[in-house]
Amino acid sequence: MALATRDRAPSLIGSVWRSTVGKKTIMAVSGAIMLGYLIAHLAGNLKVFFGADDFNGYAHWLRTIGEPILHHGWFLWLVRPVLLAAVVLHGITAYQLSRRDLAARPQKYVHQRTQQSYATRTMRWGGVILTLFIIWHILDLTTLTVNERAESGHPYENLVASFSTWYGNTIYITAMVAVGLHVRHGLWSAAQTLGVASARRTQTLKIASNGLALVMTCGFISIPVSVMLGLVD
Repeated sequence: MALATRDRAPSLIGSVWRSTVGKKTIMAVSGAIMLGYLIAHLAGNLKVFFGADDFNGYAHWLRTIGEPILHHGWFLWLVRPVLLAAVVLHGITAYQLSRRDLAARPQKYVHQRTQQSYATRTMRWGGVILTLFIIWHILDLTTLTVNERAESGHPYENLVASFSTWYGNTIYITAMVAVGLHVRHGLWSAAQTLGVASARRTQTLKIASNGLALVMTCGFISIPVSVMLGLVD
């Protein structure tokens, strides 16, 4: 006797993942998580201008968050998987949405969007630069693998050692410019995806996107430049 079969209803997660709107939402939310991290990271990094004691004290504090409930360093290990998941999901959805966009236009056509921003045109290679930079940054200031003068337990001195090299400065500054372009375009796109943007808010959102991107870029770049000029040593 033949068994009747019924099509299984797709799961909510599967439906969200397969839909274009779902992918855009995942991309927006994961981007928001990374943006929040970058803002907090910048605020912490700027403590370098208050000297070694303040910066090293801040680095030590990060490892004691949650104590005594959490053991030493556990907070960072709880945050890292979340950030990794955000980066991976952001990259995958960006790639898949890009492929869908190309598939929707199988015929070659002349680009008519003459006013398309530089940030929009460079989002793809910017993402590649940031991915490579994350790997370098971990090897440089977390595992200390490529930082020749690094010493475990001395974050301030390790940061100065990294930015005292021409290649350390070049890699970092290039990546931070890419971050600025990504934030500028990504914040605006996320606002549209999440329904925050409107005709009345367009100008305000553009100003906010440009302003935040500029502040973050200048803030991050100010650190290696200051080391290079001898203002931080």
